Amino acid sequence: MTSTQTQGYQSILDRRATEAAIDYIKTSFPKRLSEKLNLFKVSCPVAIIDGTGINDDLNGIERPVRFPIKNQGDKSAVVVHSLAKWKRWTLSQLSFPKGEGIITDMRALRPDEDYSPIHSLYVDQWDWEKSIDANDRNLNYLKRTVESIYETIKEIEVSLFEQYQGLIPTLPEKIHMMHSEELLQDYPNATPKEREYEAAKKYGAVFLMGIGGKLSNGDAHDGRAPDYDDWSSQNADGYFGLNGDILVWNPVLQNSFELSSMGIRVNAESLINQLEIANATSRKTLLFHKSLLERKLTESIGGGIGQSRLCMFLLQKTHIGEVQAGIWPEEIITSCKENGIDLI
Repeated sequence: MTSTQTQGYQSILDRRATEAAIDYIKTSFPKRLSEKLNLFKVSCPVAIIDGTGINDDLNGIERPVRFPIKNQGDKSAVVVHSLAKWKRWTLSQLSFPKGEGIITDMRALRPDEDYSPIHSLYVDQWDWEKSIDANDRNLNYLKRTVESIYETIKEIEVSLFEQYQGLIPTLPEKIHMMHSEELLQDYPNATPKEREYEAAKKYGAVFLMGIGGKLSNGDAHDGRAPDYDDWSSQNADGYFGLNGDILVWNPVLQNSFELSSMGIRVNAESLINQLEIANATSRKTLLFHKSLLERKLTESIGGGIGQSRLCMFLLQKTHIGEVQAGIWPEEIITSCKENGIDLI
C-alpha cells in the first residue's frame, strides 16, 4: 500500500456499522436494479464441468481453480471466473421473453489475480443478463441501460448518506459516455490506466466503450475474451464495440475505480469475427459456441457489478479487505494494521 492511499486515512464507519452498511447495500442494490432492468433473481453455480466453453476466460490467460469429481470418474470441474456465458445459456434455457432477464450472486476465485488494495483472490459480483431483440443491439440501448445502472448506484449513495451522515455523496448527477478511441485521442501518450485516471478525474463517472478491440495505435484499451461482449461491431458513433466499463473517480484512493464491466453480447457473426481476431476458432466446436452459432441462444445484454467494489466505494474505504473476507499475505495484513486499516 502506498502512502497516498493510507496517509491520514480513517474509516468513517466502525467495523459493526460497516457490516450493517454492507448488508444494506447487498440487499437494496440488486432489488432496485432488478426493478429498473426487469430482472428475476436465480441461483447460480460455484463450479461447472470443464470443457464446455461456458466458463469465462476473462482476458484469455487466467487459470481457473480445477478439481476432480470422485463420483464422476474424476471428471474435471472448475470454479467459475464469472458467469457471462452461463447467464446467457440459462436465460435461453428458461425462455425469458424479450425485455426480461436474470440476476444472481456470483462468487468466484481468481488465483492469478495480483494482490492490491482493490483486488483479491475472491470475487463477488451481481451478474445479470437480459434478453433483447436483435434490433436492440445498438449503442442507444446500451447507453440507456448504463444510465439505469448508474441511477441505481446514485440512489444507494444518497440512501447511505441519510443513514450515515459522514458518507457524503461524491458522484456527479450524470455519467459521461465516451469511446476508448476518443480517450486515446485526448491522451495519445498516456497508458490505458493513465487515460482512465484522467477521464474519471475530469468527469467523475464515465462509461468507457469499446473495450477489447484494437484502437488506432494498434493496441486494445484492455483485454476482453472474444466470446461474450461484442467489441468488434461498428456502432452508431462510427467506432467499434457495443460494450464498456463503468468507471468512477474514487476520492479516497485518488484514482479511477472500475465498478462494472458490461455489454451487448456477441451474435453469431460477431462471435466468428472475434474468434478469428483472437486466433481461437477452435472454440467453435464447444457446446456454448456451437449453440450460439446455430442461433439457439437468445440475443442479450449483460454484465457484472462488483459487490465488494461497490461497497468499498460507497463506504469510502481504502482497502477491499475492509468489506470482504479474503486471503491476504502476512505482509499486507501487517501493513494494514500499521496504517489503522481494519481488514475483515
